[in-house]
Amino acid sequence: MPARPAAHCGSVERIRAIARAHPDLEAVISPDGKGEAGVPTYGRLTYRELDDWSDLLAQRFEEIGIRRGVRTLLLVTPGPEFYAIMIGLLKVAAVPVVIDPGMGLRPMLACLKSVSPQAFIGISKAHLLRLVFRSSFATVGVKVTVGRKLWGGHSLRAWGRTPDRPVATSQEAPADEVMMIAFTTGSTGPAKAVNLTHGNLAAMLDQVDDARKRVPPETSLITLPIFGVLDLMLGSRCVLPPIVPGEVGSTDPAHVVDAIHRFDIRTMFASPAVLVPLVRYAQSHDVRLPSVRSIYSGGAPVPDHAIAALRAILPAEAEVTAGYGSTEALPMSAIESRELLGEFVARAHAGAGTCIGRPALGLEARVVGITDEPIPTRSDEAAAGGIGEIVVAGPNVSTSYAWPEAANALGKIRDGDRTWHRTGDLGWIDEGGRIWFCGRKSQRVRTADGALFTVQCEQIFNTVPEVFRTALVGVRGDSDTRPVLCVELMPGVRKSERARIEEELRELGAQSHTTDRIHDFLFHPGFPVDIRHNAKIGREKLTVWAASQLVKAER
Repeated sequence: MPARPAAHCGSVERIRAIARAHPDLEAVISPDGKGEAGVPTYGRLTYRELDDWSDLLAQRFEEIGIRRGVRTLLLVTPGPEFYAIMIGLLKVAAVPVVIDPGMGLRPMLACLKSVSPQAFIGISKAHLLRLVFRSSFATVGVKVTVGRKLWGGHSLRAWGRTPDRPVATSQEAPADEVMMIAFTTGSTGPAKAVNLTHGNLAAMLDQVDDARKRVPPETSLITLPIFGVLDLMLGSRCVLPPIVPGEVGSTDPAHVVDAIHRFDIRTMFASPAVLVPLVRYAQSHDVRLPSVRSIYSGGAPVPDHAIAALRAILPAEAEVTAGYGSTEALPMSAIESRELLGEFVARAHAGAGTCIGRPALGLEARVVGITDEPIPTRSDEAAAGGIGEIVVAGPNVSTSYAWPEAANALGKIRDGDRTWHRTGDLGWIDEGGRIWFCGRKSQRVRTADGALFTVQCEQIFNTVPEVFRTALVGVRGDSDTRPVLCVELMPGVRKSERARIEEELRELGAQSHTTDRIHDFLFHPGFPVDIRHNAKIGREKLTVWAASQLVKAER
């Protein structure tokens, strides 16, 4: 088969343009050590340096066989190397394969084996994994080590950072060509390999820019490294606080505050696992964040009490936006805190679900009837005002999975030349076009008297002041499924208070037709959460725990 002509991702032209116009603007500011009292020190990489370094890497990648369409597994810790490699791969239109090591060793090995990567760029520890589990890396032909090279292959460090010859020109890769393969978290089932195209990336950039009202991001705090690629293409100074991948919830809020103050942070993306501890720290240390103008939350809903508390430590004009999206479609919708904290919180607490705002620019959302079977072609929508599965279509929406093939039949709806993505989320759309999220389809609790939807029910119980969050699960019995509410309390609430809190929850549930079938309440010390954002509740694990607790109670 003849070699395909060289190509590049059109979106990297944004990086080149910024490097030409503002060569000394800092692109990546990342921890490189510790100073006094354990406070992080930071290194800096400018846009000119990033552009030069990624040009050099693009040249070396071409030389060793990492070129257009080559699936390249990337296991590199957050930092300047990660961004130089990512942009270098986009400059040759290779296909980065991005996976979360935190999902666990066996699931990760199964995922990477499923997409047959042809090249592997990783830190030394990741290459050690390759040597131990050779069969999972059998398709890898080209190997590059970031750090000390103790075995065969190429060394990123040995290549340097500056091109030694002019950069060759190439054509722009078409919009429908695969740009990257990214895996879902696997928090509600086996992780899936999502095909994201060059057109998807271009649309995401436009949507993120639109969500920010076309205002330059200035300096952004990045708590999920892959989102830094978007901010770099929008011209941001990207600051990475000390965060361990897969352990976002362990981030020290004092380090986040230090980075915000030190670098005059204007915008930040963060999951509730970062924002909730940040609010608690700020309240207990009388901290304000005067430089911040925009916070975008994602990964899971932020409790409304935390959003209100967050607004109190920000300038009055700052915006706090709750976003909704997935690996297959990011972003899908968003709602600003002022709108959310109005009538919509009261409606949520009455059992309407969680309002997640209007669809993103260019994206269309619909609701279809709830089914676990494939929907091959466009189907009728759910009854007006009824709860169904949210499906979306638009320029940022992935239209296919690389693996497993069965996911394409279950997760996509063909509608002429359009493809709708089935989100697996349940909800409804109000008269103003806003989407209301009621819970995951796979986590609905199906009883003999009808289905209960997790988030719809939980929002009612979350109004109890001592409750941090709740999770509805279904425990199967001999003749029916038993709905059980797991409860995680606020820090510092004494065990002696549990009986009173349980009685309050029981009375609250009995007052609503949505929750009056829930009679079992179990207190849990700390919910299991997803590995990417440390925020989505692991209800599958809680179900097993709840079943064991009920057995103990009935002995």
